[in-house]
Amino acid sequence: MSRVIVVGAGVVGLTCAVRLLEAGHRVDVVARDLPRETTSAVAAALWYPYRAFPPDRVTAWASRTFEVLAGLADDDATGVRMVPGTELLAEPQAQPRWAAAVPGLERATSLPPGYVDGWSFTAPVVEMPVHLDWLRARVDDLGGTVTRLNLRALPEGGDVVVNCSGLGARLLGADLSVTPVRGQVVVVEQVGLDRWWLDPAGPTYVVPRSADIVVGGTDEEGDWSRTPVPAAATAILERATRLVPELAGARVLRHRVGLRPVRPALRVERVGRVVHCYGHGGAGVTLAWGCAEDVVGFV
Repeated sequence: MSRVIVVGAGVVGLTCAVRLLEAGHRVDVVARDLPRETTSAVAAALWYPYRAFPPDRVTAWASRTFEVLAGLADDDATGVRMVPGTELLAEPQAQPRWAAAVPGLERATSLPPGYVDGWSFTAPVVEMPVHLDWLRARVDDLGGTVTRLNLRALPEGGDVVVNCSGLGARLLGADLSVTPVRGQVVVVEQVGLDRWWLDPAGPTYVVPRSADIVVGGTDEEGDWSRTPVPAAATAILERATRLVPELAGARVLRHRVGLRPVRPALRVERVGRVVHCYGHGGAGVTLAWGCAEDVVGFV
């Protein structure tokens, strides 16, 4: 078996590391940011293929990831729960391209004002701090390592390097096609919500977790700022409260910003001794397990 160095400790890098370790490889994860410092830690982490391309490959990866996450939902330690919810649409739409990945997809019949169509289904919701801790512990238990390391280039050691560096691929992969799409969220107290709501046109989303609710969002291409903008937070809460009136008056716990690594097409391929796996856009959680299994095949 190979000695593999995985670059990146977000959900994609850690998931690839787990699958590689399970396949018998020796794996060391190196990253500038440790798991709870990554963009993954900011994500509302509702399973949904957002800002990821191309559609056919994304649907296959998303379908496999849905299956794995649904299985993990039986274990509270993973941070995964299956939660019902509704995608809302301002215009009628045919079945979504990812429909085949979702068991029990139904057209929504009870819609808030301003919406004429939608889809209801039960989807994985992942509490990312818990899930990232679980993934890291899984890496440790399987004999892998996770180390902070600020790289200026992909490492020379190992038999194979797996590049899961996200936006870092602009430097490490010399790939300027990867661009940041800034996403700001507001985390509020849990007020008894047990369903998620999503309007992808905003995007506006309300994702309940066990102890809080993630409310978003923004979609600002090319913006590198990780500083929350008060006016954006106000607009997010106003949109979300129109969607879910129960949020009115909910206490704000914190503001977070993440930079989605968007690319014209998600890159999962082997070039020489490097396997690239980056460009997941707003769908790292949604695609991680499917992509990781392809990575194992390349290694």
